Amino acid sequence: MKKIFNAAFTYMIIGVLSGLFYREFTKANDFPSGEFTQLGLVHTHLLTLGFIVLLIVLALDKVFGLSGTKLFSWFFWLYNVGVILTASMMVWHGSLTVLGEESNAMIAGIAGLGHIALSVSLVLFFLALRKKVVADKAETGAAEATSLSR
Repeated sequence: MKKIFNAAFTYMIIGVLSGLFYREFTKANDFPSGEFTQLGLVHTHLLTLGFIVLLIVLALDKVFGLSGTKLFSWFFWLYNVGVILTASMMVWHGSLTVLGEESNAMIAGIAGLGHIALSVSLVLFFLALRKKVVADKAETGAAEATSLSR
């Protein structure tokens, strides 16, 4: 659980700092206000995917004890790789936009790998959660049956 908490806290700090970077970097480079750049999306992606989602995962881990399972371990590391790859490519692409330079297919490809990692990790998370929910339901059902037979 400590890893989840630390990761959520780290994403919160980086998410807030990315908003500051967006504001200051666009100002420093005289980027026209209102023009689109992916830098403006990094802030919300890191706060939502990194901070808020991991706080929800932390709560679910507290209830179901997910973090001790192999599936959860795979989820956790793959999810973090996905968030980091996705956000990094958004920063890179957005910075190029602000600087007036062209992006390339490599950036889009790596961002796509980040999204794939996120998708696979979420499937792993739900598999780990399902396993614990089903086991918890079976234990609860067995306990109720035992108490009713007394």
